[in-house]
Amino acid sequence: MLPSVNLYLIALVSALLSLTSVGVDAADKVQQIRIAYLGVQAQPSAALSNLDAFISNLGEPGAQLGILDNNTTGQFIGQNFSLDKYIAPSAEEVLPLYSSKIANKYAYILLNLPADKILAIADSKVEQRPLLFDIASRDDALRNEQCRANVLHILPSRAMRADALAQLMLKKRWQKWFLVVGNTPEDRLFAESIKRAAKRFGMNLVAEKTWDHTYDARKSEQADIPVFTQTEDYDVLVVADEQGVFGEYLAYRTWRARPVIGSQGLVATSWHKTHEQWGATQIQNRFKTAAGRWMEEGDYAAYLAVRTLGEAATRTHSEQLDKILGYIKTEQFNLQGYKGNPLSFRAWDGQLRQPILLAADRSMVAVAPIEGFLHPKTELDTLGFDQPESKCQIYSVTSLETK
Repeated sequence: MLPSVNLYLIALVSALLSLTSVGVDAADKVQQIRIAYLGVQAQPSAALSNLDAFISNLGEPGAQLGILDNNTTGQFIGQNFSLDKYIAPSAEEVLPLYSSKIANKYAYILLNLPADKILAIADSKVEQRPLLFDIASRDDALRNEQCRANVLHILPSRAMRADALAQLMLKKRWQKWFLVVGNTPEDRLFAESIKRAAKRFGMNLVAEKTWDHTYDARKSEQADIPVFTQTEDYDVLVVADEQGVFGEYLAYRTWRARPVIGSQGLVATSWHKTHEQWGATQIQNRFKTAAGRWMEEGDYAAYLAVRTLGEAATRTHSEQLDKILGYIKTEQFNLQGYKGNPLSFRAWDGQLRQPILLAADRSMVAVAPIEGFLHPKTELDTLGFDQPESKCQIYSVTSLETK
């Protein structure tokens, strides 16, 4: 009996070793898709209200949720996605952190950074240029004369936001605009986009003023705003105040009873907590359970960036950069964005084309493009710079190999 028992044990051990070997071989065939997330430590700004909670990790939970969704599908086709986060203590330390920890180690990188840092990383000398996902900037220049072949832009540009507002205003026939501009460079850039949209959709800019008040805000809201807003009659006040320094004070305090739109009042955004259609409630709830707060625009952008990689990797059955990028730039690429229309990237500038939500603080008002605005290819291209308007000359590149 003993010899037969020994033979049985030997056979059992051999079978287990064989199964282990098969498991190792299967694991070796899993495509590993590593993504880097590079950001800078957020600093609290001078909040207009203490009701506005400071979010220190804007974007990161959205990327994590995207990883979870990618791996839900990836486990069935032999793909595994992972996310490594790198947060620089200050803007000055972004490039050294990138050079030491990320460059030449990742093919796919999410950049939650200012525009100048995005350009510096896109232009850095490396053996293989990575595919960069801009999840933070609104700059039109990055989509035009400063475009880069290895950068995809997730958030709507300022021009897209301004066009979305203009479409709704034209439908409402609120065509006489009074523009109030803050004194930061970002405010002036948004104001330029507003002026472009006004010209594009036939609006009449009846007045423009710069808000340069630096004294007590309570005095401004009680006395100065009515005086400041006395001007030629207008239908709507358009405000360019991206930092939120004064824009919230304008509503209900203007000389005339007029609605406020722009960076405050009715805003154009890629995501909003009041959005519930097309499955948005489901992802809103999932995000809130995971992060303990509402999903913000930055979180949504990071989520879409990771899901873009997941969709392209699934369709191509590959983790290779050129195959994934090549598919992303085709007309076959479609991404679910919980906004009705499938999302895709513009071939001429790397901008994610998408519907834009027009929302007040506690309600959804409309979704642009507004019905009736037509385009020969897709109505989504009525928002922002269309191909004939684009100043980007290099984006048609589909291989990122350096020469």
